Amino acid sequence: MTADTITSIGGSVVQHGPCNNRIYVIRLSPGDLPGILDRLDAMAREKGYAKIFAKVPASVRELFLARGYRTEACVPGFFSGREDGHFMAAYPDPARSRADDAAIREVVASARSTAGERRLFAPPPGCRVDAAAPEDAPGIAALYREVFETYPFPIHDAGYIARTMEGHIRYFCIRGEGQIVAAASAEMDVRAENVEMTDFATLPEFRGYGLSRLLLQRMEESMRDAGMQVAYTIARALSFPINRTFARAGYAYAGTLLNNTNICGSFESMNVWYKPLVHR
Repeated sequence: MTADTITSIGGSVVQHGPCNNRIYVIRLSPGDLPGILDRLDAMAREKGYAKIFAKVPASVRELFLARGYRTEACVPGFFSGREDGHFMAAYPDPARSRADDAAIREVVASARSTAGERRLFAPPPGCRVDAAAPEDAPGIAALYREVFETYPFPIHDAGYIARTMEGHIRYFCIRGEGQIVAAASAEMDVRAENVEMTDFATLPEFRGYGLSRLLLQRMEESMRDAGMQVAYTIARALSFPINRTFARAGYAYAGTLLNNTNICGSFESMNVWYKPLVHR
């Protein structure tokens, strides 16, 4: 399936398309309010999208609430460490908002029960954690093609990975046995000083070594050096391992985005976890 399109509405950055059957306001320009709300509604009607999802500062939350949006997650200090960020959703198709709440709660409770656990991980013999370089793009894309049947962004494409390396995304990988065996990325919003820790994948034969945790440790160090205030992730809500990884690393649960993302062949709910990288 063709990847969704990233475009601009005024000064705001928006992703939309049939793959995720949604509109995602990746970065809202407050100057586009309130008019952008009408434009989002019109686009959803025209394209038949089932969900509109937006990350917005607390100062404009009431405008979204008045138009039928609801807060699905809230990250304190999301914007430059000073203003909370609300992950808000509207459902032109109400069926999209129905999810297995009990199963999600079970995963979150399990993850929270591991918070503060100190587990020491080391790469398997012969493996090492590295910041990725452009020449690693084909290997990273091959890993993602093996692990993810579908994904909300075109990470199966080595060209996309190489292009985004030149901008706001830093990739990290673990090498072993002559190949890339695990990878993840840190997607920075330099203006808002937050970073999404995302795209975690490990080859099946290398699972169980805590490679995601090792990647996350390296990514946090790099993002502190880059001046990011807050790290967050949008993790598959029914995956015990990835939710536990972030809880053990000191991340707090912020909420759940219902049926938000087309990943591994179906729409899945996603849990948001966050962690301040700079303590004031």
